[in-house]
Amino acid sequence: MFRVKTLNKISQVGLVELDQAKFEVGDAVTNEDGILVRSAAMHDYVFPDTLRAIARAGAGTNNIPIDRCSEAGIVVFNTPGANANAVKELAVCAMLVSSRNILGGSAWVREQANSGADVAAVVEKGKAAFVGPEIMGKTLGVIGLGAIGVQVANIATKLGMTVYGYDPFLSVDAALSMSRAVNRALNIDTIYKNCDYITLHVPLNKDTRNTICEASLEQMRDGVRIINLARGELVDDDAIIKALDSGKVSCYVTDFPNNKITMAKNVVAIPHLGASSPESEDNCAVMAARQISDYLENGNIVNSVNLPSVSMEWSGSTRLCIIHRNIPAMLANITTLLSKDNVNVENMMNKSKGDFAYTVVDVNAEIDGGTIDSIKSIPGILRVRLLAR
Repeated sequence: MFRVKTLNKISQVGLVELDQAKFEVGDAVTNEDGILVRSAAMHDYVFPDTLRAIARAGAGTNNIPIDRCSEAGIVVFNTPGANANAVKELAVCAMLVSSRNILGGSAWVREQANSGADVAAVVEKGKAAFVGPEIMGKTLGVIGLGAIGVQVANIATKLGMTVYGYDPFLSVDAALSMSRAVNRALNIDTIYKNCDYITLHVPLNKDTRNTICEASLEQMRDGVRIINLARGELVDDDAIIKALDSGKVSCYVTDFPNNKITMAKNVVAIPHLGASSPESEDNCAVMAARQISDYLENGNIVNSVNLPSVSMEWSGSTRLCIIHRNIPAMLANITTLLSKDNVNVENMMNKSKGDFAYTVVDVNAEIDGGTIDSIKSIPGILRVRLLAR
């Protein structure tokens, strides 16, 4: 039986995907084979030797020590696209509240009522302070055309906006699902220079940190509106506060508030609601549970952030799953050891991702324990698992 530990409250809709006859699941599980997590911080988490996989019920994995997992041969999954609709809807909402000052107007009306004023009488005189432009006919720049960015770009065209999308790593699937009405920007400066609204939908890494900074803001149109539902560190707080004070930026909507940015002028701070819908939480939990189940039972990897996707139908009675460094002669060394044990390979798949690789080998024979030990001793091998049907 596989043991799966939950570090956050995971939707029951997802947990039922783990067969009770095969999986023990709960927050009290120890010596776990897998972990299901949402936002719990794991950088100081002590990995048991039994841990083989971590599935994040969401897209971002900043709470997980990816490098440490890779070195330990632990697969890290995320659930791209499972929360895309929820974030897309919030992005549309963010564009509207950044333009029409709906929140400020609503707060003002409540203040009038609390002061004893005749609300029906004062609103006609006071509403002029909250006037804002329509989004129809304006230009939107979408930075990052993954599952969320493409949906945001597509719906913006339906709202009558001219849309530019920028993503140097645009996938085939994303390209096929993107509307023809979306203009592909070949460089990010095209977004900065031409857009009335800019929305961010990229992961946080060393290359994307401070995407919005003093230099990028200088290129933008006066009065630009910026929306950040991806990660707080994509925007330099000091730079955007300066731009808000000067009027260069009319409004900044962020789903990642902190004490500094929340108190700045013309900031709409949302309490990290991007994926906070019942439907999104259910979708993420189902996807995460299915991925961790398929890996533990079959060795298949889909949507891993640190290892390549390798999914193969069984073609033998025994399956060897090997996580290793992406170095020369690895396959030759593995197959040589199998042939010495008179084991014939029925099917094999190998893929790499950066410095790491994953090899799956199907055979119709028992593999001797000594052969497994020999494979584990090959320089560069990180994890070896033996599965049987």
